[in-house]
Amino acid sequence: MRDAKDPATVQVIAPNFKRRLSGVTSTVFRLVPFQARDLNVVVAGPVVPEGIPQIRLRDLVLMPRHGPDGPRVWHARRNVEMLGGLALRALGKDLRLLFTSASQRRHTGFTKWLIRRMDEVVSTSARTAAYLERPSVVVHHGIDTATFQPPADRAALRSELGMPEGPIVGCFGRIRAQKGTDLFVDAMIGVLSERPDGGAILLGRATSEHRSFQQGLETRIAAAGLSDRIRFLGEVPVGDMARWYQALDLFVAPQRWEGFGVTPIEAMACGVPVIATRVGAFEDQVADGVTGRLIPADDLPAMAQAIRDALSDRPRLARWGEAARAHVLGRFRIEDEAAALNALYRDLLRR
Repeated sequence: MRDAKDPATVQVIAPNFKRRLSGVTSTVFRLVPFQARDLNVVVAGPVVPEGIPQIRLRDLVLMPRHGPDGPRVWHARRNVEMLGGLALRALGKDLRLLFTSASQRRHTGFTKWLIRRMDEVVSTSARTAAYLERPSVVVHHGIDTATFQPPADRAALRSELGMPEGPIVGCFGRIRAQKGTDLFVDAMIGVLSERPDGGAILLGRATSEHRSFQQGLETRIAAAGLSDRIRFLGEVPVGDMARWYQALDLFVAPQRWEGFGVTPIEAMACGVPVIATRVGAFEDQVADGVTGRLIPADDLPAMAQAIRDALSDRPRLARWGEAARAHVLGRFRIEDEAAALNALYRDLLRR
């Protein structure tokens, strides 16, 4: 582990106990390098990519009781990580416990019990905060706007990626009903059946329990004769994601339910307008009629019509794209998220 830090110097630990890639995991891996520019923040987990400040899992037990300036902050984002912080505190480690909640549903009794034992709680949106039974600090997720930015030459990029002629609409994320993948596919079958050009791409993985769901969608696409225009591309390396956003004319976030969800702001940072359902934090992210459109959740006719309307007015689509980039720069930079959390860490360390 070339990026392993001396545990005695660590001020903040961001545990990530999940091996498989998830939205929470991506948030931790994306954010910590920015936070570590200002504080000694590290990740502790079973699988941490190189280039991210980290300590070994065994160091959690072996590290000195106190940090370099007294206590350390333990920033959990899952139940198992809150439990880990409580266990380490029981072993005598001087920890200030922080939990970030992105969920927009009532918590179980066990989760509420864990949250009550945290020293501070962060919510990723005001809607998320409303589901908590204690005060929280709202800190929106941010993205790296230097990575997610408009392309120098979209036409050349689309040619390189093998895109068809005409407008390209994207939908990125896990392939499952909760994410509304079926709504997007059905909407695009309707839209593309009416026009001779254009296409849709879906990036993301279907886990084993959702593979039959994806196969059913592929069958519907084939029956419509659109297999060459609506394509499932699977997962791509995280470092390549920006290129696929940059190739789009329009992005659709069709979720039936979401915690926060960063795909709309990643798309907008690349100058791509967004149609999103009114779930999660999407109403905070998308400025309706300015950077795209907001539509009701689980409403296929509304989604299909919003896509048709967006693609039918190319000048407006271009205006939305320009406004989208400016909107993200003003509200959703990862540097601002890192600074807000680091300020909260410092406050906890002083307590």
